[in-house]
Amino acid sequence: MSKVPRRPTAPQAALEALLAEPAGDPIRRALWLDGLDRQLRPLLPPTLTPHVRLANFERGRLVFVVDAPVWRAKLRLAAPEVLDAARSLGLEATELVVKTTVSPPAGSTSPPLANARTRPMSKTASDALQAALASLKQSDRSDPDDAG
Repeated sequence: MSKVPRRPTAPQAALEALLAEPAGDPIRRALWLDGLDRQLRPLLPPTLTPHVRLANFERGRLVFVVDAPVWRAKLRLAAPEVLDAARSLGLEATELVVKTTVSPPAGSTSPPLANARTRPMSKTASDALQAALASLKQSDRSDPDDAG
């Protein structure tokens, strides 16, 4: 009978303990992708960096996520230089894939989409609303017996 290896009895930091287990593989991959993103980001065109985040690298495909279709188009135009930058880091990058997300990538300075669409009420609309509310209050006071 083979013996099962014993775990160390000394306490470990939570992350170290998790990474020691086979279940830590996705976490190791996420940390590697985050490090790769940090290496690639300074090599991207400066206008793109706040809007782009590396999402994956697998079988030669670099997958980026952007926060708007305009940044998708700009990143696709910059594909040759992005692939060259990835190759300079030792990656065998052959293809660039760009996905657009609804929410901005982490670290982006872009405002959320919902905030960009809300506008304050105009003075005319505000005055009209106040007049309508005042007329409703007057009709309530003028006929207290009206049930209809």
